[in-house]
Amino acid sequence: DAEEYQPPIWKSYLYQLQQEAPRPKRIICPREVENRPKYYGREFHGIISREQADEILAGVEGAYILRESQRQPGCYTLALRFGNQTLNYRLFYDGKHFVGEKRFESIHDLVTDGLITLYIETKASEYISKMTTNPIYEHIGYATLLREKVSRRLSRTKNESRKASVTSEENTPVERITSLVRRAALTQNDNHFNYEKAHNFKVHTFRGPHWCEYCANFMWGLIAQGVRCSDCGLNVHKQCSKYVPNDCQPDLKRIKRVYCCDLTTLVKAHNTQRPMVVDSCIREIEARGLKSEGLYRVSGFTEHIEDVKMAFDRDGDKADISASIYPDINIIAGALKLYFRDLPIPVITYDTYSKFIEAAKISNPDERLEAIHEVLMLLPAAHYETLRYLMIHLKK
Repeated sequence: DAEEYQPPIWKSYLYQLQQEAPRPKRIICPREVENRPKYYGREFHGIISREQADEILAGVEGAYILRESQRQPGCYTLALRFGNQTLNYRLFYDGKHFVGEKRFESIHDLVTDGLITLYIETKASEYISKMTTNPIYEHIGYATLLREKVSRRLSRTKNESRKASVTSEENTPVERITSLVRRAALTQNDNHFNYEKAHNFKVHTFRGPHWCEYCANFMWGLIAQGVRCSDCGLNVHKQCSKYVPNDCQPDLKRIKRVYCCDLTTLVKAHNTQRPMVVDSCIREIEARGLKSEGLYRVSGFTEHIEDVKMAFDRDGDKADISASIYPDINIIAGALKLYFRDLPIPVITYDTYSKFIEAAKISNPDERLEAIHEVLMLLPAAHYETLRYLMIHLKK
C-alpha cells in the first residue's frame, strides 16, 4: 500500500557511506617546482615516475599529488591513494579540473568527489548494480506504472493510432487505396495522438542529501551528483536516466519562453494539440487576412513582429494580437513565420527532411502520395498535427 509504505532503513545506506569516505590529504612538494602550471598548487611535484609517486603517497589513505608524465611531457596525472594502492588518472583543465565528465572548481573538490565515489562503489558495488534493475519504487507502484504505460504504447503503434482503417462495404480490406481515399484518410485522422516526449536531462549539483526519483537511492558525490530534467524537474542518477521512459510532462513554471522552445515540449506544457502560437496566429489571419494581397510575402515591421514574439513569451495564450493592437495582418503572419524559423527542431524534422525530398521525386502520383504518407508517419505526433493544421490553413 503506497500510503503505508515506509522506505527501508537502507535507503540512507549510501549517504552513510559518503560520510565515511576518506578525506583528501594534499601532499605538498618540499621544493619549488619550475614551470608549474598556474592552475595547480604546491601539490604539483613536477616530472616524477609512478614509482616515486607511490613512495610519496605510501600508507596515507586519501593522500594525493599531481605530477607531469615522464613519457608525455605536458600531460598531467592525479596520483591518489585509495585501498592501499596508488591510482593514477589523466588530469585535464579547460577552466575547470576534470578526469571524466564532471568538472570541478578545485583539485580538492575533484579528489573529494573521487574518494566518495571510489568508497561507495567499493563498499556497495552489488547494491549499486541492483539499483536501476530493481528500483525500490516498485514497492509503491512507480516503476510498475511506468512499465504498464510503456507496454500500452508498444501495443498501440504509431501507425495504428494515425492510419484510418479503410475497408469496403463487405468489411474486406481494400488492397489498393486510391489517391482520393488517401487524402480523406489524411484529413480525417483522429487527434488522439500519443505525444511522447523524452526527458531533457542535464547534469545538476544538488544542495544537501538528495535521492533519485527513479530508484529511490541516494545520489552521492560532491558536485554534479545526478541529472535533472530541465522541462519537468525529474531528478535521477545518470545511470537511471537511461531507463526512464519518454514520459516527460513539462512544467509551465520551467518553460521560460514560447519562441525557440521545442515544439513537443511547448505542446505538452500547455496540454494542447498544437503550439498555441500557431493556433492564435492562424485564427487571426483567417479572420481578417485571407483577402490581403501579398499575405506571407509582404513583410511587417520587424520591431512590431518582435513585440508579438515578446507578448507570446510573456503572456502565453493570453497574448493580445487583435486588430486593435496590430492592424497590419502582415505583422501576425511575420510572427508566425518567425515562430517556425526559431524552432530548435523544424516542423519537418531533420531526420525526415531527406525522405520527403526523395518521396517528392517519385513520378507516379499514387506512389508519390503513398511514399509521402509513409514519411508523415515518421514525424513526432506534435509535429505531424502542426504540419497537418498548417497545410489546411495554406490551402485556404
